[in-house]
Amino acid sequence: MTEALIRRDVRDGIATVTLASPGTLNSLSSRMLDALAEAFTAIAADDSIRVAILAAEGRAFSAGHDLKEMQSYRSAPDGGQAQFQALFDRCAQVMQAIAALPQPVIAQVQGVATAAGCQLACSCDLIVASETARFGVNGINLGLFCSTPAVALSRRLAPGLAFELLTTGDFLPAPRAHALGVVNRLAPPDQLVEDTLTLARSIATKDPAAIRIGKRAFRDQITQPLPQAYATAGTAMVENALLPATDEGIQRFIDRR
Repeated sequence: MTEALIRRDVRDGIATVTLASPGTLNSLSSRMLDALAEAFTAIAADDSIRVAILAAEGRAFSAGHDLKEMQSYRSAPDGGQAQFQALFDRCAQVMQAIAALPQPVIAQVQGVATAAGCQLACSCDLIVASETARFGVNGINLGLFCSTPAVALSRRLAPGLAFELLTTGDFLPAPRAHALGVVNRLAPPDQLVEDTLTLARSIATKDPAAIRIGKRAFRDQITQPLPQAYATAGTAMVENALLPATDEGIQRFIDRR
């Protein structure tokens, strides 16, 4: 049932997960979140996958939560409180699953990414965006402050700028997002797929064990106080240094020099 909402493809160590519900602007309905969770679980368990790309069909990367689904919750005896909580909890689990994946994840953003759709893109490790893409946390325009999308956005953008977007509902064009460091690489629309693959292939050529150790340490240390961050990073460096492939790589470098 969930497979109809996404497509999965694995080639040359690169897994591409494509949101395939353009008619709903790839909204993050409960079913879409379940489909993404399944896909990420499968990727995490596959050691042959070195990099993952999260892409989308249609004019929107994702327009966020399914508003019709959310409104249907209000008919419950509690006004929807339990279902709203379950939806946002499930969404948070999916976003954290991206961070927990051992492989780097690249968001390939071809169109608008709003609210929880912006959260999805910003939860990825890297973003390659079309020059025509836009990012927004514009729930405030409907009277709903994007508090959960703010978690991911504020980890990629200076807090003051993130808060401005959250309170005004304004959109951030991809070129501006690139200038601010939210987007890693900017591409013409007709080169987006190839530019994303170029980045993915570059990462896929590196030692996968080192990348996995490094991603985990990077994600852990970035929110830690300085002494704890160095302790986390130091432990990861020791683990990495003891890998046989690292021993061989360093020795090859020494021998060539």
